[in-house]
Parts: sequence; structure tokens; C-alpha cells
Amino acid sequence: METVTGIFNSRADAERAIIELKAAGASSNEISMLTPQSSEQQRSSVPVTEAEQPGMGRTMGGVVGGAVGAATGLSLGAAAASIFIPAVGPVLAIGFLGAALFGAGGAFGGAAAGEAIEEGMDEGLPVDEMFVYEDALRRGRSILLVRNDGKLRSDIAKEVMRQSGAEGIDSARENWWVGLRDAEKEQYTAEGTDFESVESDYRQGFEAALSPKLRGKSYDDAVNYLSANFPETYAEQCFRRGYKRGQDYYARLLEEQSASS
Repeated sequence: METVTGIFNSRADAERAIIELKAAGASSNEISMLTPQSSEQQRSSVPVTEAEQPGMGRTMGGVVGGAVGAATGLSLGAAAASIFIPAVGPVLAIGFLGAALFGAGGAFGGAAAGEAIEEGMDEGLPVDEMFVYEDALRRGRSILLVRNDGKLRSDIAKEVMRQSGAEGIDSARENWWVGLRDAEKEQYTAEGTDFESVESDYRQGFEAALSPKLRGKSYDDAVNYLSANFPETYAEQCFRRGYKRGQDYYARLLEEQSASS
């Protein structure tokens, strides 16, 4: 099952896109939205779960399910869950991702919530792109996901979201790196090495450090995973330096989020 993703500048833009998607044939249970929660009241209502390896899949706060208003474009019965994402803050998950945080017996949190969202992400958010979604949410943007359950072709869903102003995941990923590249190049070339010749491997190491499975892990602690998933580059010095910088980058984001909460 393919999931089409679009990143919108605001929740209002995403809500308008939901209306267009439904007009094109998508059903409510095929659509999910992630959107930042920013009010003090919303922030105070979201419990925080500590975790050894911070990431959307393993550090969910407790579920606070409820009906979603018609303004979202989803049905009043759509599941909603308030979650806390380290380095981002409180986020509202609506639709099938919200439903993934609901158990048959009602609300749950902690490790059970983590397992549920991991299952939801199998059909939604690829774990290796999690940092892109987190960056979008941190910037106040909203994310729509449309599952292809046969009612709406993926190419049509992509076109509807494009016309509604969505940025695709590939573009968002490139723009994220562009925003970091000059600083990384300056840091790298300060040690006398040409950055352009190693940028691809360096970036691969940087992004690997942002995987939820590896956050907070040193290179030595992660080497078995890295050797299995990046066999051609993991041992290169540029990859290792990128990995270290990626770990430092995520640590700074955690500090900034903690200071602002």
C-alpha cells in the first residue's frame, strides 16, 4: 500500500487540501494529519514519556483521544491523539495515525503507544525520513498522509496535494539539507578537506544519526547497525564525521525544545 505525503505551511492549508482530497474520492479513513499544538493549554495537557532513544515511535506521551471537529474536513468520529515528540513538542495526530494510538480497550500510553505508532508508520511515515517530518512540525507546518486503499489513485492524490500547495518529501528533505549545508561545509573544510568530494557520504552519516534507532548512540555503539545498513560507506572517515555531527545536531534540538517548553 502506497502512502502519499504532503507538507503544508499551515494547518489551514492542510485542512483545505483534505476537502479537495475527499472531493476527488478519498475517504476519511484513508487520510491522516499531523499538526503542531502550540497553545499553553494544549502543551500542558500532553504527558511526556522519557525514553532512552528519543524518536516519534518510542517516546509517545499518553493518548488523549477525542472527536475531531468538522473544520478539519475529517468526520467527527475520526480518532485524534495528542503526542509529544522530543525536539519538536506537542503534536496532534488525526485520522489513521491517531487511530494507531487507540487500543481496543481505549487510551494507552508509554511503550504500548510507541508500538502502535510504529505499526501505523508502516503504512505512513518511513522511519528513515522521520527527521524531515519533525523538521516540518518544528517549523509549524502540517503533514497530510493519504493511504491508497483503492478509492483514490496515488497519482491523483499527489496532484491534488500539489495543486493545494503541498511540498513533497523529497523537496523538503533537500531544503532541510540546504539549510544546514553551509555550516557543515565550513566546519568540515576548516580541517583542510574538500567538502564537495565527500558530501554525499558525509550527509549519509549525518542522516543516519537521526534515525530513531540510533539517536543518542555513539558510532561504536551503532557500528553493527551501520555496517549492515551502510556497508559501502560506514567505515569511511567522512561518514563517521557526518554521524558525529548528526548526533550533535539532534542533541542541540533537544536542548532548544527543552528550553522553550
